[in-house]
Amino acid sequence: MLDQPTSVTHVDQRVAKDVSQALGRIPQGLFVMSARHEQGAQGVVVSWVQQVSFNPPLVMVALQKGRAIVPLVHGSKSFALNQVTSDDKLLLKTFTRSQAADDDAFEAVRTLRRTTGSPILTKAQAFMDCELVRHIDVEGDHDLYIGKIIEAGVLNEGDVTIRFRDDGLKY
Repeated sequence: MLDQPTSVTHVDQRVAKDVSQALGRIPQGLFVMSARHEQGAQGVVVSWVQQVSFNPPLVMVALQKGRAIVPLVHGSKSFALNQVTSDDKLLLKTFTRSQAADDDAFEAVRTLRRTTGSPILTKAQAFMDCELVRHIDVEGDHDLYIGKIIEAGVLNEGDVTIRFRDDGLKY
C-alpha cells in the first residue's frame, strides 16, 4: 500500500509560513517617496528600497499598484526618497494614510525643492532626488521604479531605521 500523500493545503500553508518568515528577515528602511507634477504633490511611506548600481547611482523602489502617487511619478518622470526615523510618528502617520489624488499632504510639513521638484522633507535624515529611468511591471501587487540619483544629501543626524517583520507577506 502506498503512503497517503500529504494534503496540498497543509504543504502550501507550511511553505507559505516558511516564505513569510524568510522574507521578514530582509532588512528594510523607512522612506517617504514623494513626487510633484503640475499642481499636485503626493507622498507615501515605502520600505522596499535598494541600491542597484554604483555608476550611475541607481535605486529601486517597490511601490504598491494603484497608489495616488503613481501618475505623478509617470508624469514628472521623477521622484524623491526621504529617509525618516521610526520615531517620527507625525511624518509616518501623515504619509501612511491613503491619500486622494487631489490631497496634498505636504501642506502640513516643511519641504524643500531640489533638482526634480519632488518634495524633500526638511525633517528627513537624508534624501535622494531621482530621475525615473525605468518602470517595471513585475506582474505582482507592486511595480518597480528605478531612479537615477540626481542629487542627494544628509539633512539631519540620527540613527538610520532598519526594521524586520515577523510576517514577510504583510507590511
